[in-house]
Amino acid sequence: MKAELIVRRGVIAVALAGLFAGGTYANSQDPTPQQQDIQNDKKDIRSDKKDLAKDRADRNADQRDINHDKAQLARDDKKYGDNSAQAQADRKDLRADRVDRNKDQRDINHDKKDLSKDRKDRNQDQKEINKDKKGLHKDRKDLRHDKRGH
Repeated sequence: MKAELIVRRGVIAVALAGLFAGGTYANSQDPTPQQQDIQNDKKDIRSDKKDLAKDRADRNADQRDINHDKAQLARDDKKYGDNSAQAQADRKDLRADRVDRNKDQRDINHDKKDLSKDRKDRNQDQKEINKDKKGLHKDRKDLRHDKRGH
């Protein structure tokens, strides 16, 4: 009988602890708008980093194409002459590859600017949160001081 009573009390205690924990979890705050801003800024930063990596890979591939086309042009100029059809085609390919490379470089520069702006936004949001926390701490300190009647 005594063991049954101990087990019952243990089960009730665990159930109550679970209810209190669930209530505490339910009362936890949703992210504040400032925290949400920081999360969005971090997501933007990750996205910009991915874009930047892809653009760099594209630019590097285009540069390899340019190097290959330059070598091919030199061989064709030597073999067929400067105004041959093969040399003219190589010059056309070289020009197209340079246009692609330059476009990729512009994309890289744009992504760098975006990344910089997103980092600046994130840092500004974090500074605002820190200032708000500091102000809240001072307000609570003043409130405690006032309650004591000083």
